[in-house]
Amino acid sequence: MYTELLEGAYDLHVHTGPDINDRKLDDLEMAERIQKIGMKGFGIKSHYFCTAERARLVKKLYPALNPVGAITLNYPVGGINPLAVEMAARDGAKIVWMPTFDAANELAFLLQKNSYGELPPWAKVQLELNQQGKTQAGITILKDGKLTDEIQEVLDIIAHRDLILATGHLGKPEIFALVKEARDRGLQKVVVTHPTFSSVSLTKEEQKELAQLGAVMEQCFGVITPTYGTDWESLYEMIRFVGPEHSILSSDLGQVNNPYPDEGLETFVKNLLDNGFTKEEIRKMAVENTTFLVEG
Repeated sequence: MYTELLEGAYDLHVHTGPDINDRKLDDLEMAERIQKIGMKGFGIKSHYFCTAERARLVKKLYPALNPVGAITLNYPVGGINPLAVEMAARDGAKIVWMPTFDAANELAFLLQKNSYGELPPWAKVQLELNQQGKTQAGITILKDGKLTDEIQEVLDIIAHRDLILATGHLGKPEIFALVKEARDRGLQKVVVTHPTFSSVSLTKEEQKELAQLGAVMEQCFGVITPTYGTDWESLYEMIRFVGPEHSILSSDLGQVNNPYPDEGLETFVKNLLDNGFTKEEIRKMAVENTTFLVEG
């Protein structure tokens, strides 16, 4: 019953292996699992490297699926590096995440005492590097309150290549500046990454304002277990307030101690269905909106 709501869906935020961190499953097992329940594809998220080549290999072995490669603009790819984005796009990447663990906003949050009750896998690596003196100043996309030249170049490439822009772990002023610029440029595929996540923490009013500027809110199962910034009841309220038409569902799973990504999504749609959301609203978020981002 619940898997039928995921037929044709994309999960655009999956932490499969191989990766720096141990993962619950690799790309091929993920492909096998989602093919069995009729999903169409998944976005391969690495905080460290471009995943376009991994996606192409998965496609060769599972031609009926549409695996989605991506790049995250942390220091391992040079930070806000237009050339890295251009090469990723030429290699087939579809999603461009702004900085995550290297974002100035995330580093400020992480280095506060007890900022996370349970450290995410990437945070453990970041703290280890910090203790070894190997971390750099956090990355910001603003200078004197304006978007930097480098981020403007990245946006040029995203527009030209019809890529998906995702906000990563940027802070609120950066997210609003980026979404407004994307709107002014006419970009149609802008995703606010897990807006409820602890270090991002956008209110439902802020999410709605960003949605009115043209962005889609990515609501993730992975913020629930462990608890990173919200709970089920608050998540339902935020989705209702912003509207399913401005939302997508992602798992943000692949961590060893969490459910498999497809299991997480099944629980997600079950909980939504059991708490007043219609099948049409759920398919809007899980299938229609994600399909537009990848294929539209």
